[in-house]
Amino acid sequence: MTTLIQYASLHPTPWKNGAGFTTEILASPPGATLDDFDFRISLATIAQSGPFSTFPGVDRTLSLVDGGNVVLDVGNERKVALSDREPVVAFPGEVPVSVTVDGSPTVDFNVMTRRVRCSHQVERRVFRDYSELERRSALTVLFVAEGDLLTVHSERERMSMVRYDAVVLDREQNWVLEAPQATVYIVDIIPEAEAEEDGDMLQ
Repeated sequence: MTTLIQYASLHPTPWKNGAGFTTEILASPPGATLDDFDFRISLATIAQSGPFSTFPGVDRTLSLVDGGNVVLDVGNERKVALSDREPVVAFPGEVPVSVTVDGSPTVDFNVMTRRVRCSHQVERRVFRDYSELERRSALTVLFVAEGDLLTVHSERERMSMVRYDAVVLDREQNWVLEAPQATVYIVDIIPEAEAEEDGDMLQ
């Protein structure tokens, strides 16, 4: 069974330093904190420049979905400018990262996975009219980054989504996305061998 996560039903949490806030979309196991999640998918609004929190043993992918440009200083070794042309960056969570916000606050899509439990892949897809989606992992999450109305359906199910909604897709392999124009992120969570033996990561 698919699970639709409506953005309107979620609640943002302010950062302790006042530089922004985070809206958790999905985490495993349910009720996990920032110290013990297996994976976490969230939407963050960054209002001020400053350092990111570190997450040892965690891999992160950050994607710009709205607002001005963002420059990340990753481990004092490389600078990455997130923009409409280059909106996605991946980096280890234990590496010190600071962010410079250029102008207006930004909204960023954040995926984190704990290395000993699972890994992730993030695909950004821009399309008009329709796009076919074939499942590639045990757990797939679809997030609408841009677009006023998107319909996703399989042979058995159909649902409507608006901007910043997400859906955890059922085990059916083939889905069709329909929208006049949309930008979506397709997140595949890949359990490690030990996690696969434990069963569904959302249980």
